Amino acid sequence: MKIAVVGTGYVGLVTGTCLAETGNQVTCVDINEQKVKMMQEGKLPIYEPGLELLFHRNINQKRLLFTNDLAAAIADAEIIFLALPTPPGGDGSADLSYVLGAAKDIAKLVTDYKVIVTKSTVPVGTADKVTAVIKANTNVECAVVSNPEFLREGVAVEDFMKPDRVVVGTTDERARKLMGELYAPYVRQGNPVIFMDERSSELTKYAANSFLATKISFMNEVANLCELVGADVDMVRRGIGADNRIGNRFLFSGIGYGGSCFPKDVQALAKSAEENRYDFKILNSVMEVNEIQKKVLVQKLKKYYNDDLKGKKFAMWGLAFKPETDDIREAPALYIIDELLAAGAEITVFDPEGMKNVKALLGDKIKYGTDPYETAAGADALLIVTEWSLFRTPDFERLSELLKSKVIFDGRNLYDLQKMIDLGYYYNSIGRKVIN
Repeated sequence: MKIAVVGTGYVGLVTGTCLAETGNQVTCVDINEQKVKMMQEGKLPIYEPGLELLFHRNINQKRLLFTNDLAAAIADAEIIFLALPTPPGGDGSADLSYVLGAAKDIAKLVTDYKVIVTKSTVPVGTADKVTAVIKANTNVECAVVSNPEFLREGVAVEDFMKPDRVVVGTTDERARKLMGELYAPYVRQGNPVIFMDERSSELTKYAANSFLATKISFMNEVANLCELVGADVDMVRRGIGADNRIGNRFLFSGIGYGGSCFPKDVQALAKSAEENRYDFKILNSVMEVNEIQKKVLVQKLKKYYNDDLKGKKFAMWGLAFKPETDDIREAPALYIIDELLAAGAEITVFDPEGMKNVKALLGDKIKYGTDPYETAAGADALLIVTEWSLFRTPDFERLSELLKSKVIFDGRNLYDLQKMIDLGYYYNSIGRKVIN
C-alpha cells in the first residue's frame, strides 16, 4: 500500500518505519525542514532501541521517504495517518489545533477517496470534528478512522510489529477493509484487530493509559503505607501480582509516572469527564498522588539532613522518565532537580540518553557527568531516579571511595536490602525499611 504519515514525532516515525518494514511505500511529511533534511540523510532524531536498523534498511530500499511537501506526500496515498501533537491546554484538555489544521490542509488537496487515520491520542468526538473539517473543505469522499497507538517507549518497535491488539474505530466498510489489509502482517499469530465505532476507539486509548496510571499510583500509596507500618512493598507486590485477576505489571512502586502519555492522557480524560458533568474521582486522586510522589525523594532528603540542603552536593543517576528512552517529558527527575535547586543544593547528573535534552532545558543550572562514577565523585549522597540497567549492579567498592558518605536514596528500589546492610550503606528506598 501507499501510505502517508503526517508528523514525524515519536509515534509518527515509529509508525512510518514499521509500516515500511512490511513492504508498504511510506512517505513521512513534517513542516520542520531541518528535521526532514536530517532524516533524509539517514539520521534519527529520537532514540528508540531497534528503530535505527529498520529506519536505515527501509530508506536504503526506498520504501521510506521524508518530505516537507504535504501535497506530494498524500497524492497517491491510500491511507493518511495523522501523528501530530495533542498537548494539554491550560485547562488540561487536549489541544487539537495541529490535528484539525492538518485535516483542513489535506481536505483542500485530495482528489480521490482517502482513509484519514487519527493516530494521535485524541478526546472522544475528535473523529467527528475531523470529518466536519474535511466536509467543509472538499466534496471528495473520505473516511475518518480512529486508530490509537499503544507503543511503550523503549520497546515501541516490538510493540508495533507484534501488538497485543490493534484497535480500529470506523463505521466505513471500505476503510475497515483497507485497515484490515494493512494490519494483517502484524497479527498473524492471532492477536486481534478489534473493530469498533470511532468514539469507543478514542475512549479505549484514554481508558487504557488511565487504568495503568491508576495501578502505579495505587502501588505508590501502598508503598507509603508500608513505610509507616513496617511492611515491604516488594513483598506485597509479589503477593498481589501472583493473582491473575490483578497481574504483575505496573505494580512497581517508585517516584511517580512521567513521559508523554500518562500525565497528559489522565488529565485529558478527567477534563473530558468534567466537560460532560461527570466527577471522575479516581482520576483526580491518581493525579494528586502522582504529583506528591514525584517529590518524595526530596522529602526524604530534607528529613535526613534536618531540612537543610543548602550547599549539599548530590549525584543523580537517571533523567529520562523511564529507561531505554531519551524522553524527559514530565520526568520525575526534573521535579526533583527544581526542588533541590530551590533548596540551595548542587546537582551532578548522569543518564545514558537523556542528558542532551536536559541540558537544552536547564543549561548550566546543574552539572553533567561523563559516567556514573565521575558523577558520584565528591557527592554527599547518590540519588537513583531512573532504573537503567547499568545502575543495577554498580561497583559498590569504587562508589564507596567516591562518595563523601555511603548514602543512597533510591527512587526505583534497585538494590537488595541485605546487600546494603552488608556493605554498610545508609539506604533509603520506596516502601521498604530504611537501612541505617
